[in-house]
Amino acid sequence: MKFVVIGPTYPFRGGISHYTTLLVRRLRERHDVRFFSYRRQYPKLLFPGNVGADPSESTLYEQCERTVDTLNPLTWLATARRVVAERPDILLLQWWTPFWIPLLLIVSRAARRAGIPILYISHQFIEPDSSLIEWFFARLTLRLADGLIVMTEEEFGMARRVLPGKPIRAGHHPIYEGFPRHELPRAEARRRLGLPAEAPLLLMFGFVRRYKGLRYLLDALGSLPQPPHVLVAGEFWEDEQPYREQIRRLGLEDRVTLHNRYIHNEDIEPYFAAADALVLPYLSGSQSGVGMIAIHHGLPVIATAVGGLAETITDGETGMIVPPGDSAALARAIERFFAEQLGDTFRAGMAHARERLSWAALIRIIEELSHELAAAGAGERADGRAADDRHLGRRTSI
Repeated sequence: MKFVVIGPTYPFRGGISHYTTLLVRRLRERHDVRFFSYRRQYPKLLFPGNVGADPSESTLYEQCERTVDTLNPLTWLATARRVVAERPDILLLQWWTPFWIPLLLIVSRAARRAGIPILYISHQFIEPDSSLIEWFFARLTLRLADGLIVMTEEEFGMARRVLPGKPIRAGHHPIYEGFPRHELPRAEARRRLGLPAEAPLLLMFGFVRRYKGLRYLLDALGSLPQPPHVLVAGEFWEDEQPYREQIRRLGLEDRVTLHNRYIHNEDIEPYFAAADALVLPYLSGSQSGVGMIAIHHGLPVIATAVGGLAETITDGETGMIVPPGDSAALARAIERFFAEQLGDTFRAGMAHARERLSWAALIRIIEELSHELAAAGAGERADGRAADDRHLGRRTSI
């Protein structure tokens, strides 16, 4: 099949850029894919993080044509014309933030007028830390889709209610597997990071935002008589100082290490090789790309029952699931994980998780739905031609 995909890739940083790049790479193994990307992404005024280029030496990139400029509507129209000119079997778009609504509406409407089937992948209907008005914008945009793939069973149910009659599939967030990996031993990983060689170690990785629940993790640590060491690695998208004050108030200065910076691709492996478990104390959200990195590395996960995390992490098999915003429950899970030495048990369960959550499995879902949409589109075009022929016949008989 022929696909057109629109989305970010290197030099833009972050999970959506990595996801789109890997999606295009995997689709290109089996299909013809034209990839349109951005010249400029988020303006600094509207983006709480660093908008600079990904500083990694080992880049995650797929060949693309940079046709979209955030601040130039003429490029949105030009991209829509390029999509129509390509005449793909499927236009594959992604929903994750209302910021891209103007581009998505322009491209989707142009594709619909040209009879090009539109498949959307929704990463999350509503961004964490956002208002419900985003749900209105999500429905406005996704109603232009001919088919939809969502990441969680919860959002599958929501999509069924608000988009009746559309083909919808429950997919998954695949494993992030495109970063350098050298099977680094734990001792060497800890040495590189300057961490205690034998201490129990939890990792919290990725951008630090309010919805990710770091304050609840710190409270949980403060309630334990012998808390493990915790490494928080990632760029803070909010003020770091309140967390440092919380760490001092709880007497955790020797137990918590903060690496407030963007972690380069080539530096990711030591963090996951050094840790005994990843902790995701999220308060909201649909899924986690960081969790997918952990599964790729075979690292157990302690997560909250938020969005699709409980679907991704099998409680008692690959990790532990606790209620969100419950520091006491999180403390009990951490204490049990180390006391019962559950790490080896959970690592053994990761092989099945890697197969279930692979890119190959997601590509199969995309292919099945794309063939269905392409066939339906061909049928509609044939019906349209037949109607035109009947209309022409009536005019001729007159």
